[in-house]
Amino acid sequence: MRRFSAIAGSGIFLIAAPGVVAGLIPWLLSERWSLPWSPLPGLVVAGGVLIVAAAAVLLHAFARFALEGLGTPAPVAPTERLVIGGIYRHVRNPMYVAVLSIIIGQALLFSSWSIATYAAIAAAEMVTFVKLYEEPTLAGRHGAEYKAYRHNVPGWLPRITPWKG
Repeated sequence: MRRFSAIAGSGIFLIAAPGVVAGLIPWLLSERWSLPWSPLPGLVVAGGVLIVAAAAVLLHAFARFALEGLGTPAPVAPTERLVIGGIYRHVRNPMYVAVLSIIIGQALLFSSWSIATYAAIAAAEMVTFVKLYEEPTLAGRHGAEYKAYRHNVPGWLPRITPWKG
């Protein structure tokens, strides 16, 4: 039953948080994606690839929270265990990196300065939230295990080889 609750809660949070941040807000900023696509085909391709790859990473990261951590990314229903498998062996904040990548992909796809500016603002807010809330909370909850993880896995730029901790 715990696993079902974790999956359902993660699915709801996926729609509520990344769905709004990487979907609804860029959609509104781009006038409901009605802007013409970038006149530069390379930007269209790069934006599209970035969006698809980041969406796959985001779904993988959410699945790890539900299946490995038996919880959700929502602070009100946190995981029981520290999630350090899969993509989390390469980067500590893959959800944030993926959401930002989706937003940047849309900025490229539409050649939109408003979406690019929004990406910079969202990045600053995410980094601040991680530093002021998530890292202290995880350190308090998981102690030495989180300290070792944080020491070995970068927060924002993925390491090439997976951490084997």
